[in-house]
Amino acid sequence: MSVNRLVNKFEYALFRHRTLVIVAFLLATLFLLFKATTIRLDAGFTKNIPLKHEYMQTYLRHAQDFGGANNILISLCDNSGDIFNADFFDTLRRAHDELLYTSGVDRVQVKSLFSPSTRFVEVVEDGFAGGPVIPADFVANSIGLAKVKENTEKAGIVGRMIADDYSCAMIAAQLLEVDPDTGAKLDTINFAATLEQNIRAKYESDTVSVHIIGFAKMVGDVADGAKGVLLFFAIAIAVTSLMVLFFCRSVMLTVLPIACSLIAVVWQMGLLSALGFGIDPMSILVPFLVFAIGVSHGVQMINSTGKRVAAGMDAKTAAQASFRKLLVPGGVALLSDTVGFLTLLIIEIGVIRELAITASLGVAVIILTNLILLPVLMSFVKFSQRYKDHAAAPTPIADKFWFALSAFATRKYAAVVLLLTAGLFAFGYMQSQQLKIGDLHEGAPALHENSRYNLDTKLITERYAISVDYLNVMVETIPSACTEHSIMSRIDQFQWAMENVAGVQSAVSLASVSKTINAAFNEGNVKWRVLPRNTQSLVQASSRVETSTGLLNTDCSVMPVILFLQDHKAETIERVVLAAKKYGAQFGDEQTRFMLASGPAGVMAATNEAVAEAQQPMMWYVYGAVILLCLLSFRSLRATVSVIVPLYVVSVLATALMTALQIGLTVSTLPVIALGVGIGVDYGIYILSNMTQALREGAPLRQAYFEALKERGSAVLFTGITLAIGVSTWVFSALKFQVDMGILLTFMFVVNMLGAILVLPALAAFLWRNK
Repeated sequence: MSVNRLVNKFEYALFRHRTLVIVAFLLATLFLLFKATTIRLDAGFTKNIPLKHEYMQTYLRHAQDFGGANNILISLCDNSGDIFNADFFDTLRRAHDELLYTSGVDRVQVKSLFSPSTRFVEVVEDGFAGGPVIPADFVANSIGLAKVKENTEKAGIVGRMIADDYSCAMIAAQLLEVDPDTGAKLDTINFAATLEQNIRAKYESDTVSVHIIGFAKMVGDVADGAKGVLLFFAIAIAVTSLMVLFFCRSVMLTVLPIACSLIAVVWQMGLLSALGFGIDPMSILVPFLVFAIGVSHGVQMINSTGKRVAAGMDAKTAAQASFRKLLVPGGVALLSDTVGFLTLLIIEIGVIRELAITASLGVAVIILTNLILLPVLMSFVKFSQRYKDHAAAPTPIADKFWFALSAFATRKYAAVVLLLTAGLFAFGYMQSQQLKIGDLHEGAPALHENSRYNLDTKLITERYAISVDYLNVMVETIPSACTEHSIMSRIDQFQWAMENVAGVQSAVSLASVSKTINAAFNEGNVKWRVLPRNTQSLVQASSRVETSTGLLNTDCSVMPVILFLQDHKAETIERVVLAAKKYGAQFGDEQTRFMLASGPAGVMAATNEAVAEAQQPMMWYVYGAVILLCLLSFRSLRATVSVIVPLYVVSVLATALMTALQIGLTVSTLPVIALGVGIGVDYGIYILSNMTQALREGAPLRQAYFEALKERGSAVLFTGITLAIGVSTWVFSALKFQVDMGILLTFMFVVNMLGAILVLPALAAFLWRNK
């Protein structure tokens, strides 16, 4: 049975039972609306990392002994510039206790001046003396505070737990993935809100400022900013509604496509909730894209129906004719979108996979809401005589415009267009080769530089000697390796080599600490700051280091080398990782392996590599899916080439734009290219479906393109411009990644439209010969 016969049978059944169809959609919408009200923002640390990457396998293997990369740093700063006063220490103690008993915090891993594990050791006349930095009998008077200050200097924690200028003190903690109180996965967004309420709101005052950073806090700030997305969604709906009203000059024809597109969003949210998914803050923009795609296809439907009503058909006959005409090209376009989004599932990062599911579900339901429900609803519309007269009125200006544009389907003008396109492609390709993988700026890239989170990050980085961006190289070796001089020496040499790599601010390991302790055993003489060669002395030096320091595990078979980086920019992480691999191979052997990586920068390194590895396969899969569906739809290689080439040129130009705007390829920006391809293919398929039908009937190419423009051109131009205006408002968002996506999507909406209007016919001019 041919496709046309199937479409005809489906159309007959659908419009024969119109009322039943509407009732079924109404019931489904009410049910999914109820489910949509239960959906919640869902963010998690492990969703943002490639768990199967070799670095993350190392990270997970040792997370229990050394903690993970999901940490929280809270810096309390005294506005007078000196923390050694009674009020500050009282505030610090209370903040420490508050964090210690906050649900979701690993209490063993909470570190501050008030932690019992924060100790000092000093060389005295009789040997060694030491104890907690803050003694049990501490009283916050001048004597007690002077003693604590002395102890902090002896402990060597100035620059780590105490700011270099003594203006701030740090509380650090590791977070658990599973909340021990409830047994449920830690609610990152709720935890961030708890920090704001129980730490910052309670302990920030005129004399003390509170600065909080860490993955959970960053996600919380992104979630707060994401609430503003609803405002932009409302603005987009308003702008789109006004544009549709201007386009069709009918309130009812404005309401129907907007309503069907909103129903698609409701279905998307309801299905996600029914399947047990939440919506990640990084995917918060996807519902708008679903709305935009729905409007795009809805405008094609009302445009087609309106033209047929103007030609003398009644509403039901016009809706049926439009359904027959648009079901196949619209269905192919939406299937291309869906399959293209599903290709994101190859990227083994949870947040991208959830985005793929969210986007593909939304686009799939548009097939039902905008290609089936919308024409059924339009069959009930009572078109006024005024509308019919207006729609049937001659349009000489529009026809002249479309006829002028149809000149691009002649070889004379097509050659110019293709030469310009080739030049732009060559320029874009050269620029796109400079695209960086990873973050290109300091701080959290999802937030603006002047956001509270990034300002807190800047303050902590400037006032402390350590960086918040650190990478752990895990040295996996034999048990009791800290008593083997040959192994400790290789660790020491590796650390020295890495300290001299550009971008590494400082480093620490059991080897470097043991050298300091060895000097202490020899009256603090710096000449003895070396690794002892005999086992007894080495045991003496390393046994003073507790496992709580994070420098060794219980049997000394794993000893991290902690590298503090200047920043987490893509170039810095790439340079350090390459050096770590080089020196790890140089100083390692079968017995001692230098394994990457843990720590926040280690997670970023793994994520950057996963994104880099997925970039090309993702594009191949996206374009492979679109090419296959175009071939099945048009059954023509020429038609497929005409659709795909402009699409690919725009993809290359989009990556060039990212390079120019210093937008790195990250977890949040990688899917944009796939989303742009999925949305952009719609224009070409609608235009070419009309063209190929006319060509099969024997029309010359220019005439075929002219007829396609009269039928589809206004809807294509309208949707491209309208959607671009809608996303362009994102430049005012509180979220930096939404600003970036807004710029990229505006570019792709407009340029994909121009590609379908100008480049597609220019290619056709050389692929089809006029009779």
